[in-house]
Amino acid sequence: MKSKSLIKKQTERKNNRELVETIMLASKKEEWLKVAQILSYPRSKKVNINLEKINDKTKQGDFVLVPGKVLSQGEMDKKIKIAAFNYSEKAKEKLKKAGCEVLNIAEEIKKNPEMKGVKIIDAGLKNPTLSKTKEVFNK
Repeated sequence: MKSKSLIKKQTERKNNRELVETIMLASKKEEWLKVAQILSYPRSKKVNINLEKINDKTKQGDFVLVPGKVLSQGEMDKKIKIAAFNYSEKAKEKLKKAGCEVLNIAEEIKKNPEMKGVKIIDAGLKNPTLSKTKEVFNK
């Protein structure tokens, strides 16, 4: 687990202002610290996940968080609430068409500081895993 000082140090190298603000906001809340750690990873470890993987790993009514970008390959056939750092335009369209609630991570941190009911999709490996909050990630 990364320390807050290491997260801050890695964040200093980032040029995307929205990313930096999201990382700093997440690192202030103990519950959101794991999200800050993932977002502060180098670009080579960036989380990108397709809709088909999200659809496979979720159930109707789930609230999932993707600490990275949601891509449009595949279809979504469930109504879920999803928060991500970024979405491709097609992915956003498909999610809204399926009736999903689409948020960004910074909004969710402000609305839900205790991270209640949020499951994190960690796509850092070839096979994404769905982790309930406060559980260890498969890294």
